[in-house]
Amino acid sequence: MKQIKNLFIAAVMFFGATQMNAQTKTAHIDVNELLAKMPEMTSAKAQLEKLSKTFDADYSTMVTEYQTKMKKYEGEASTQTEAINETRAKEMQDMGQRIQQFRDSAQKQLQDKEMEIVKPIMDKAKAAIIKVGKAKGFQYVVDSASLILADGPNLMEDVKKELKF
Repeated sequence: MKQIKNLFIAAVMFFGATQMNAQTKTAHIDVNELLAKMPEMTSAKAQLEKLSKTFDADYSTMVTEYQTKMKKYEGEASTQTEAINETRAKEMQDMGQRIQQFRDSAQKQLQDKEMEIVKPIMDKAKAAIIKVGKAKGFQYVVDSASLILADGPNLMEDVKKELKF
């Protein structure tokens, strides 16, 4: 009798928990797709691309200069003294380090600029998702990009309307 009572309590708890999960309202949205469709993101990408092209041009100039000097020094190495060749080798090593530092610095500046430009856009999208989700009565809104199955309501169109695009 005690086992039947325990079994009954366990069954009630299991079905009660299942019932609670069934009442949870969940929706989904692909945040990356939303961000890609936002008009502000097009402008942000253009700004980042312009900055990237500037860095690429400067980097290419530095590499070309490095390669030109390297060829010149290699061609003249047999006719120069050991001291001059050592000085040139040190100069080339320093130049290579400056190029590496420039590349690292440019990459960091580009990442910082991306965060500076994209963060307000992401915040705007998040605020719209929260507003629409709450207005529709959802307790959870998940990013469908990482879901295996997204069979519930998709908020994409409602959020796009909220963002007016």
